Amino acid sequence: MHSRSSYRSARWPAPPRSPGLASPRLGRLAQQPRRPTDSPAGAAPAGEEERCELCDAPLQPGHRHLLDLDKRTLLCACRACATLFDRHAAGSGHYRLLPDRRLALEDFDLDDAVWEQLQIPVEMAFFFRNSALDRVVAFYPSPMGATESRLELGAWREIERANPALQTMEEDVEALLINRARGRRGQWLVPIDDCYRLVAVIRTRWRGFTGGKEVWTEIDSFFEQLARRAKPYRRPRSEPQLERS
Repeated sequence: MHSRSSYRSARWPAPPRSPGLASPRLGRLAQQPRRPTDSPAGAAPAGEEERCELCDAPLQPGHRHLLDLDKRTLLCACRACATLFDRHAAGSGHYRLLPDRRLALEDFDLDDAVWEQLQIPVEMAFFFRNSALDRVVAFYPSPMGATESRLELGAWREIERANPALQTMEEDVEALLINRARGRRGQWLVPIDDCYRLVAVIRTRWRGFTGGKEVWTEIDSFFEQLARRAKPYRRPRSEPQLERS
């Protein structure tokens, strides 16, 4: 079991050992110490033109990403390639286009007791359905990268029952992102690359035991832009099925 801590703690917990499938590798998205809020899809190093990782065409700002399900790798895609894979049948199950919907779950039902039951050792985390493992997995951003946390499935099922919008979360490519750091209470359904942009910020900007002022400025900027881009969502009384982008 993890010891409880937060981003204000003096020390970070050691990452748990997990023999299962790890988080997706991100290529240049996670390698660059740039602000992820500067561009919705990351950026290449200064002087280097970003190119599609499928056809090598030049990339435009705001380009989409594909998930390679076999390698668990995110790939930058040009408009033509993204359009080609904008169907579940495309790619023969090998590649999945990440959706572009972002929902701010304004009436999300998650009390402190249930959060504690999840045993997440810090105050930010993201959850997604991993089709290879056939279960929901939980990761938290840390100075070491995306770190898997053992998920207390009973607590997760309770959250799903209380928040039917989670039933529409598309496996592998969409995630529930939660921010409770420094007294915040924010929950979003996002494309999974958003989560790894946040991971990249913390991994590349964290300094010392508490992170330093710079990383918290970057984290605040990330969530401010997410708040601007996300569509507010409050559950209707009948909770109809949500359309995916």
